[in-house]
Amino acid sequence: MPEIRHVAILDDYQEVAHRYADWSALPDGARTTVFTEPFGGADDVVAALEPFDVVVAMRERTAFPAEVLGRLPRLRLLVTTGPANAAIDVAAAQERGIVVSGTRGAGLASTAELTWGLIHALARSVPAEDSGVRAGGWQHTVGRELEGARLGVIGLGNVGARVARVGLAFGMDVVAWSARLDPGHARALGVTPVGRRELLTTSDVVTVHLKLSERTTGLLGRAELGLMRPDALLINTSRGPVVDEEALLDALHAGTIGGAGLDVYSAEPLPADSPWRNAPRTVLTPHLGYVTAGAYGVFYSDALEDIRAYAAGAPVRVITP
Repeated sequence: MPEIRHVAILDDYQEVAHRYADWSALPDGARTTVFTEPFGGADDVVAALEPFDVVVAMRERTAFPAEVLGRLPRLRLLVTTGPANAAIDVAAAQERGIVVSGTRGAGLASTAELTWGLIHALARSVPAEDSGVRAGGWQHTVGRELEGARLGVIGLGNVGARVARVGLAFGMDVVAWSARLDPGHARALGVTPVGRRELLTTSDVVTVHLKLSERTTGLLGRAELGLMRPDALLINTSRGPVVDEEALLDALHAGTIGGAGLDVYSAEPLPADSPWRNAPRTVLTPHLGYVTAGAYGVFYSDALEDIRAYAAGAPVRVITP
């Protein structure tokens, strides 16, 4: 049976990994090391993880391209939270005899919930009004109603469909588009399928729910953002690179878009000097979509199960190219 000695748990920003799984149940002799800060780059990843035979990665916070995997000769099991991870070169891992295991999916409902938190925060200027009250002020902004407004959902999958149903409950006119949208599925949800241009030019709120791929990277660029109404709100809780960040920043500073609520960015964590930290008419959260007690309970308990199964010679939830 494979012997497990050194287990690295990565990117535990809140220092809660030991709260959501009983790591004492690891095979005898196995020791865990928890990393609570992000690595600076590939060299830092290799220097820190070279001694470990098992690594538990939290979503896509740390990348494992072929170049990094090739410099970790002791690594035998790489566990990712979630059923897939675009930041891991699974083919390169397989070539090197590294087993990649995933966990059950989690965080879909919580990401949809956070999407609505961002929409409400922007529509009613919640952060600004909260700060104003704490500073001794009272009523500085005039909000907007969502009932009767148009919600444009880009991507009507597991998260997008949840967001759409809430929009309908608020009495919004919900439309949707994606390259692979099933019109029948949309209509069954009570959502009107439309073309991309119509969605962008007519929606009061545009919310993005797409997986990151070559096809979706930069999907909303300068031209697409230019189609949006000057008072429209853009929400992105999917992946940062789906939206051209430079173009969005320019639009916000120029006032050609009403505001943006963002949970995801091209560079995460945001650098200290990121222009997003001073961007106007924005509500920003630090990729919190899946960061809930329920999701962490699934992720960490399944990660522990993955390690125990590998040590028993019967890996589970193995991810293949």
